[in-house]
Amino acid sequence: MFFYKKRNVNGFLLIDKPKGISSNNTLQQIKTIFRAKKAGYVGTLDPLATGILPICFGESTKFSDYLNNSDKEYYVIAKLGESTSTFDSDGVIIKKRIISFKSIQLDNALKKFTGVINQVPSMYSAIKHNGIPLYRYARQGITLSRQIRYITIYKLELIKFQGDFIEFNIHCSKGTYIRTLIHDLGEYLGCGAHVVSLRRTQVGIFTSSKLVTISYLNTFLNKENIKKLICFKELDSLLMPIDTPVNFLPKIYISKSQSCNFKLGQKIILKSNIKNSLVRVLEKEKKIFLGLGKINTEDVLNPYRLVSIFTN
Repeated sequence: MFFYKKRNVNGFLLIDKPKGISSNNTLQQIKTIFRAKKAGYVGTLDPLATGILPICFGESTKFSDYLNNSDKEYYVIAKLGESTSTFDSDGVIIKKRIISFKSIQLDNALKKFTGVINQVPSMYSAIKHNGIPLYRYARQGITLSRQIRYITIYKLELIKFQGDFIEFNIHCSKGTYIRTLIHDLGEYLGCGAHVVSLRRTQVGIFTSSKLVTISYLNTFLNKENIKKLICFKELDSLLMPIDTPVNFLPKIYISKSQSCNFKLGQKIILKSNIKNSLVRVLEKEKKIFLGLGKINTEDVLNPYRLVSIFTN
């Protein structure tokens, strides 16, 4: 039937990923709800994890990399005294140890794992080797050498430590594996540890305040709404603008005549106080986002990454 046809959807949405499904499974459900031709997510969350999963639709996918490079924040609960094969509670317990560290040792551990540190990602990760995710090798009992990664832990804040469980707020750079961080912390403390609950609470400047759930989106899909196509209008009204992933960049407005040249990939003479920076370029009259431009030291705006459609 006509309402099952895929649509050109453009915009940005923050989904509260539910526990127990993969990030890709979440994406496929969202694409089905919106009947979207093209969409992608930013920053993989493990099936065990919940929280912010940014979804870019259509033209917004062109700018997802900029958000992927952003810092992230997490709330994590870990269990001490047990190490698992996957570094989280979805894995098999491979070692049990007594919890015997003192508070001063915990304080030292938190200091050691704050700042620039190195990590060797778990075999149960989405990093690819020869085009195949590591977790697929791991499931076959294959262990491969992994490169050391250097990441930054800006904040490792202890919230609560009671019995076998310990809770943290973590602010970290891109590329950080929280499961690996908790595993390494447990090894340093001599008792082992694994993640039992993980929630991403911030990506770049985006917090949980604008999160929507899959169940909420599904409420728009009653038969009457689908028949009248009302649901798609209502769903699309939830989307943020195409340039939301790059809204940390300064805006530059150009005239309608300049925008015609810019859309053709031509340089624009433009006097600006901004130098050596990417900028969001909008048409002044209609406030239409045209794409990203780059201003170097000279007063020239160079097209950098353009959108193929031009909407508000």
